[in-house]
Amino acid sequence: QVQLEESGGGLVQAGGSLRLSCAASGRTVSNYAMGWFRQAPGKEREFVASINRSGDSTSYRGSMKGRFTISRDNAKNMVYLQMNSLKSEDTAVYYCAAVQAGMGGRIWSLYDYWGQGTQVTVSS
Repeated sequence: QVQLEESGGGLVQAGGSLRLSCAASGRTVSNYAMGWFRQAPGKEREFVASINRSGDSTSYRGSMKGRFTISRDNAKNMVYLQMNSLKSEDTAVYYCAAVQAGMGGRIWSLYDYWGQGTQVTVSS
């Protein structure tokens, strides 16, 4: 079992930045690829970014490339999502997820463990 807890969400103006953190506990997080997903009201959960076990390979949703950066610190069992140039359409609940695979994919149902989510609200 892996427990995930997100933090760092909040209210920010358009153009601003936030850094989300995901603290993992239980089994060693380095055994898992990690992903960030988000869900806005009335919309389906969507892929944001993923990172492989070692942290040297990442993948992003097209609209996030160049604005968001996913990273991990396996020694601290932490995963991060740096979000810059935020837009109102980035408003959503952001979830951290873990999958016991070399690299996380874009399909949320393939992930094994999930955090409770953290709210990000971007005001225009």
